Order: sequence, then structure tokens, then C-alpha cells
Amino acid sequence: MFQQQYLFSLAGLVLLVVALMSWRDKANPRRITTGLFWGLYGLIFFIGDWAYQLATQLTGSSEAGARNLHIFVGVLVTLMGVIAGLGGLKLGRYHQRSEEERQQSASRLGNRLFLPALSIPLVTVAGVLAFNHIAGLETLVFGTGNHATLVTLFSMTVGCLVGWLVALKISHERPAQSLQEARRLLDSIGWAFVLPQLLATLGLLFTTAGVGSAIAHLTGEYLAVDNRMIAVAVYVIGMALLTMIMGNAFAAFPIVTAGIGIPILVLQHGGNPAVMAAIGMFSGYCGTLMTPMAANFNLVPAALLELPDRNAVIKAQTPTGVLLLIVNIFLLYFLMFL
Repeated sequence: MFQQQYLFSLAGLVLLVVALMSWRDKANPRRITTGLFWGLYGLIFFIGDWAYQLATQLTGSSEAGARNLHIFVGVLVTLMGVIAGLGGLKLGRYHQRSEEERQQSASRLGNRLFLPALSIPLVTVAGVLAFNHIAGLETLVFGTGNHATLVTLFSMTVGCLVGWLVALKISHERPAQSLQEARRLLDSIGWAFVLPQLLATLGLLFTTAGVGSAIAHLTGEYLAVDNRMIAVAVYVIGMALLTMIMGNAFAAFPIVTAGIGIPILVLQHGGNPAVMAAIGMFSGYCGTLMTPMAANFNLVPAALLELPDRNAVIKAQTPTGVLLLIVNIFLLYFLMFL
């Protein structure tokens, strides 16, 4: 049966190939450390149930095995941080076409250039619908149990593979060049590529550490949250600001909701929790538009488009983000208490 670890292993394999290509790239002045960074990152994706079982056998205890494994992963992440902090990530040579050749290729392909990108969401949606409506398909592929998350990840992976094949077909490039482009994109983004995972983990740590309770105490003591409008504004703006800090609305949502949303808006003011959750997440997305910490949304497009200013996407999106945030305050105020 198909397992989620297979997807992680595929991602790890791609990163290890990128690491090997970086080590062989003599045009990169930091080829050793660049390759080591992506190699360590790829190694983390291979750590799964087998590593947990091995650590348990070596220590004779599941708790000790899990603890040692967590420490090992922490050491790898720390090494990655040291490499990035010391400037160990640099650009190399990626066997690209000349600017003139790329312009000619773009003119020849025209709007067909969008086909690979469009293939990913179309195949993903088709896959999710197929698993939900074809009886027995989910059990056949994944076995018994609830595999809602795996269905989405599997469908998106198939979509990425289809998009890759479409790109190879229309561009007439070799598969090896796609790996070079993957390496170029990773090197262009650099350490920020790891941010989504780190920030999501940080959100879990904050929630476990009781940051939500601390926020609830601070807002209750120092802000006039007895006023509905002020309470709504604090929740909406707080979601945006914490998302900007953490780079991930999903990580910010449980913290702000536990600290302001549920105790103040729902319990104190009697608001509708469904409306609060929907507009609260939307407010977090407004913060996503305005922060470099959301690397996959804001830095990746700048790298893909080869923009001279890596913050150009953020600058273009900030007016929209601020306007939407103001609209969200009024939407939440008028809709939540109907």
C-alpha cells in the first residue's frame, strides 16, 4: 500500500541529487557548503518510522529512542542554520540557455508555457474527486483507515509529475535540465526555502508553551476588549501581525484564536465561531501577502521571474493586503454577531 513516507523519500531524493550537483559545480564558490546544506535537508526527509524503530531497538525504550531521534534531527537543523548564517549558500552554473535563446523559446511556446503550472491544480482536484467518489479506490491504494491528507498529497504529487512531463514535452528539454532548474531555484531562494516547515513547527511550540494564554492575559489587561469593535480589530490585526512574524497563517491561527478569538469574541461577546474562523484565517492570509517569512508565496515567485528585487512581490501586494485587512475588520464586526 502507498504510504506518506514515499512522498517524503521522493522529496529527499530530489534534494540529495541537488546536493550532488552542487558539489560537482566548480563555478559555485561555496559548492561544498551549498551541497552540504541541501544534503542535510534531504536526509531529514528520509527519517521516518524505520528510524524510530531503529532508535528504539538501540536504546531499548521507545521514549528514549524518540528523544534521541529528535535530538539528531535538531542537530541537523542547527548545522543547516550555521551554514546559512555563515553565508555558505551561493549560486553556481546551471547550464541554462542564453537570454536570446530563452526569448525565442518563450515566443515559440506562447501561452502554452502555462500548461505545466495549470496541470498541477487540475490533476490534484481530479485526483481528490476520484478518491472521494469512486468506491474502494482509496482503500485499494492506501489501505484501510482515514487518509484524507494523504489523498491530497498523493494527488498533488501526481499533478506535479504530470506537469513535469508536460513541461518536458513542450520545451523539448532533457530531464536532467529540470534538475538543474530545480537546483537553480533552490539556490536562488536559499535558506528561506526551509522557512515554512520551521515556522509551522514554531507555531506548535508556541501553542504548547501557552503563548495563546499569555496573549489572552495581555489583551484582557491592557486593551479595552469589552468594546466589540476593539476586540474584533485586535483579533484581525493580531492574526495578520503574527502571520507576518511566523510566515504561516496556519501556525498563527491556533495561537491568536486561543488567546483572543475563543475567550473574547466567542465566549465574552457571543460571536459566531464559524465566521470568526473563516475571516480570521483570511486576515492571516493578508499578513502572508506582506512578509518575506512566507517564502513559498513571496520569495519563490520573485526567484522564478528572476526579479532584481527579491521583495518586489511583497511591495506589489502590500496595498492589497492592508485594504483587505481593513475590510475584514468590518466584515467580522457585522457578520459575527448576527
